[in-house]
Amino acid sequence: MTSRTHPGHAGADARPAAVLILFGDDGPEGPDILLLERAAELRSHASQPAFPGGATDATDESRVHTALREAEEEVGLDPAGVEVLAVASPLYLHASRYLVTPVIGWWHTPCAVVPVDPAETSSVARVPLAELADPANRVMLRHRTGLAGPAFRVRGMLVWGFTAGILDVLLRLGEWERPWNDTELIDYPVARATTSGTPVVPAQTTSPPAPSHPPAPSHPPAPSHPPLQSGPLDKSSPPAAPASPCDERHS
Repeated sequence: MTSRTHPGHAGADARPAAVLILFGDDGPEGPDILLLERAAELRSHASQPAFPGGATDATDESRVHTALREAEEEVGLDPAGVEVLAVASPLYLHASRYLVTPVIGWWHTPCAVVPVDPAETSSVARVPLAELADPANRVMLRHRTGLAGPAFRVRGMLVWGFTAGILDVLLRLGEWERPWNDTELIDYPVARATTSGTPVVPAQTTSPPAPSHPPAPSHPPAPSHPPLQSGPLDKSSPPAAPASPCDERHS
């Protein structure tokens, strides 16, 4: 929770939404989490990594239904292969007025996932927790507003903002986090390489990442494959609202 991302109920104009935080563990690289990257041609959130998810439809029975339906539409996920572990408290994003419910799931029967519509989703990746926890892949990202928050450089993606904030908390709560240099700052926007090797700058970067967090308690270095312990959004442009540092997907 930050000063600009508040769990709980929001105003009457809040629009319900959900994202799917999906853990799997069927590959040689250990436990992983599912992320996608939005297409560079989109009017908003272009080239931005995110969890699968979207705005709630009137026909959705629950936020779980929303998260699974959106994941199926975006990356071809089979909902039957997912066991829902928990539904977290909703997070109200002021910039877009979305009330986003994180749905945490276990991918007990994985299936192939690909961008269903390349005009909306450019890539899909199962990112190992070991890569996310690797100190070499972690930085603090500073937006042009001066606000800074955690970011991850994994699988050719720069993960920041709302998605990175959730990943940062999950690594800490799961005790997968390894000591990392949270004083290293990079500025956003940053150049990113295309498949042609030509650096480009992500377009429509209207919202910065979450404010910086206090240094996390140090933990002993995790094994290369940490154990998995038990227990942005709709495609249309939202109404104009002040930019939020926590909302790269939903503004």
